[in-house]
Amino acid sequence: MSSKFFVHESAYVDDNVEIGDGTKVWHFAHLLPGTRVGKNCSIGQNVMIGPDVSVGDNCKIQNNVALYKGVELEDGVFCGPSCVFTNVLNPRSEVERKNEYRLTKVRRGATIGANATIVCGHELGAYCTIGAGAVVTKNVPEFALMVGVPARRIGWVSRAGEILDETLVCPRTGEQYEEVGGKLRLKVGTA
Repeated sequence: MSSKFFVHESAYVDDNVEIGDGTKVWHFAHLLPGTRVGKNCSIGQNVMIGPDVSVGDNCKIQNNVALYKGVELEDGVFCGPSCVFTNVLNPRSEVERKNEYRLTKVRRGATIGANATIVCGHELGAYCTIGAGAVVTKNVPEFALMVGVPARRIGWVSRAGEILDETLVCPRTGEQYEEVGGKLRLKVGTA
């Protein structure tokens, strides 16, 4: 492990954990074996990660989030307070299902709002935004703005997290987007 990160004295970091430079692990967090946390991350109070979970660089995981085996976060992901990830579709206390964990991949720059639930086995596209309290039950396209139970797309967001109007121009950056075949992409030459 590097020595250029911060771990609060009340946090637990098990053996075989990698923590990148500039990362901060706050009160009562627990990082389990096989976990890799990238550079410049913020791991909030009472967060549990692992075992065998990968968190990219520049991620912010707010208080009371558990990232179980099967969850993978790419760079720049924001997990809002108390958002929930599952890893088994039909859990039972008395039935062992560790061989049934499903992969949940959260792509670069995605934002998950407070108290949202991500049902396992789905992919959240790059730069998507999941609204607070939403329940994701299917794959989410890149740049999609998802709300509700079950979550449905109600619009598009830019890489900067701004809601796009019908012009598909980011009001913060001026980046231009286009919708092609029900998907959004950055217009060529505007990145």
